[in-house]
Amino acid sequence: MRFALRPTTLLLWLVAVGSITPAAGASAAGALDRAAAPYLVLISIDGFRHDYLDRFPSPALERIAERGVRARSLKPVWPTLTFPNHYSIATGLYPAGHGIVANEFPDEARARWYRYKDRETVQDGRWYAGTPVWVAAERAGIGSAAFYFVGTEADVDGQAPSDWRAFDASVPGEARVEQALAWLKLPEAERPHVITLYFEHVDVASHENGPATPECAAAVRRVDGWIGELLDGIERSPLAGRVSVAVVSDHGQGRYRRDVEPLVLADFLSLDDVDIVESGAFAVLYVRDRDPRRARELRDAINARWRHGRAWLRGEAPAAWRVADSPRMGDVLLQADLGYGVLSRRDKAHKMTAGDHGWPPESMDMHGIFLATGPGLPAGRSIGTIEAVDVYPLLMALAGLPDPRPAAGRSPLLELLR
Repeated sequence: MRFALRPTTLLLWLVAVGSITPAAGASAAGALDRAAAPYLVLISIDGFRHDYLDRFPSPALERIAERGVRARSLKPVWPTLTFPNHYSIATGLYPAGHGIVANEFPDEARARWYRYKDRETVQDGRWYAGTPVWVAAERAGIGSAAFYFVGTEADVDGQAPSDWRAFDASVPGEARVEQALAWLKLPEAERPHVITLYFEHVDVASHENGPATPECAAAVRRVDGWIGELLDGIERSPLAGRVSVAVVSDHGQGRYRRDVEPLVLADFLSLDDVDIVESGAFAVLYVRDRDPRRARELRDAINARWRHGRAWLRGEAPAAWRVADSPRMGDVLLQADLGYGVLSRRDKAHKMTAGDHGWPPESMDMHGIFLATGPGLPAGRSIGTIEAVDVYPLLMALAGLPDPRPAAGRSPLLELLR
């Protein structure tokens, strides 16, 4: 598929990257010309490690790379979990800024909890900050629709996608693609210009069987086939020259070393006054009375014992993780080295699955993918590693939307549009 660069579409991109003033492409109220605005389909493949593109045949993803841009890898935010990373991709913010600091965590007062398997909290917009790309599209009057993506089930700052689905893993991938194509066939006044799709299948196969296994390869093949159906449908559509497709993954996958015992906190610590968020590869301790002396005692006791990881107070954690300013983050942060485990108690051993994530974002096994093709993007361009927060400015530009962040940084991806 060859994408033509239309003058009206180019105008909107130049607005987004700051080359001209918003007044040239948008009304004073920020609304875009719906008839001229471009389209964006954002696809997430959960747990798709950066090297799977080279290890497993994936013709649809290769098609995107050949006709667009491929990053060497996508470096996730800390912690390397699904919910904080998806929402960082969608907002361009680190978890401390957007509020989703893990898959589960308490609020600032520690009176209630966000839990990713609890539909009530997932759909409560009060947990989410920032301006996800679909909210920006709604406010600009061009509409959005979501077949799953973290945050799309909630009214974020009072705004949800025009059409969305509550997550249901039983819905086949082909049904998700069919709906996305159906959205693109709606009458212009109803047609969403930003669409999200999510596929969990590679992550599930990796957790159950381990990364880079035959089962994982089969999941890659299935998901790639669905993406191929989507690309074919877009190519046949009258909108083909106006649709950009971006593919991301929230994190990679690794394996536990089974020749070394995990650190088990209850073996040497009393945890009666502590709430714990853990995945097997990391843990966060919330001291119930917030006593800083108790937090230091926990940190020191853990570090005196641990040879394959480290504990930090929140303010001491690596600066690149950007966690110090989050009141929702815990008091003591534990990070295992790649391949090693940490558990609160021995009965939590089930968390150490055959394949897992949650290890440091600096570890290449935790890196995901980024691919994009569409009008204005070069063909066959390879770039280096990018960060999860780098994706948002490009998504906004591809959708013709200005970046609303007060201190919006420059993404290396925006240079591609020049």
